[in-house]
Amino acid sequence: MSEESEIQTEVEALRARFSDTKTLYREVCALLFFRYGITPTASKLYQHVRKGSMSAPAEALANFWEDLRSKARVEIDHPDLPDTLKQAAGQVVSELWGQAAELARTELAAVRVEARAEAQGALASLEQALQLNAQLEAQIQAAAGRIGELEARVKSLDSDLERERRTHAATTARADALQRQIDELKLEQANSRQHFSAELEKGRQAIADAAQRATEAERRALREIDQERTARSHSEKQLEQMRAKLAEVERNHQAKLIDMSAAASRMASELDSAKAASAESARLGQDQSTALQQALQDVSQYKAEADTLRALMAQFQPPSKPVRRKRSPGSPEGQ
Repeated sequence: MSEESEIQTEVEALRARFSDTKTLYREVCALLFFRYGITPTASKLYQHVRKGSMSAPAEALANFWEDLRSKARVEIDHPDLPDTLKQAAGQVVSELWGQAAELARTELAAVRVEARAEAQGALASLEQALQLNAQLEAQIQAAAGRIGELEARVKSLDSDLERERRTHAATTARADALQRQIDELKLEQANSRQHFSAELEKGRQAIADAAQRATEAERRALREIDQERTARSHSEKQLEQMRAKLAEVERNHQAKLIDMSAAASRMASELDSAKAASAESARLGQDQSTALQQALQDVSQYKAEADTLRALMAQFQPPSKPVRRKRSPGSPEGQ
């Protein structure tokens, strides 16, 4: 163990025995001076004791040297000592006292400077601590306000969470119900697919049958169209023949009308010139009258024939749109 450790251990033991600060410092001075041969100083005393202010070790050191000087004077004044030894001892003690006092004053000044520096440092540290404390107080207040806000937010979030839980439970129940409905719809869809497949097959078969019937009907229709075209061609030929015959009848009728008109004109002229010969004229008039009656009958007959031809032409005239004639079952084609 080092000397400093031994000294510190002894100081701790003295600290336990002496609670008074002055007494403790005086005992530590004696320990350093008499046991370890170390000249005590105020800074060294404070370094080991660390109790009270810096003036306490300085005052304790001054008292120690005063006590030591008084004791030394008593010992020096002992009657058994020779005068030369007393003077020499007094000289030594005086020098030691002067040196110790000077050292104590120097140490005291250094201690004071160090104390002032430590005091200023402590004041600066105190100022910093106060500022830091004020900042911490502001931060604590802000944190407290923030904590209040967070607590309110937490309560609001708890309420929102509870609502969300209820909503989630309702949504879950709704989802379960929808899933059951989906399963039912899937089952119904499967049944519908089976039914639709059966109906589709029936429809396909019906379409195939209808297509076959349509093909057969188309074939029959084509045959009927061919028959209609043949009949129409035959009718058109008959119509052309009747038109030619009608034109010929009309030409004959016009010629006869012209002849009759000329004959009537001639008869009127002859009637005027033949009044003198009444008998002959009467006979001729009778003949002409008979011929006129015959001509009128011929004209009537020609008109009747013309009307008959026009009716036949209207009968064989083709319709504006082809009309399919529905053939009765069992009737032969071409009728």
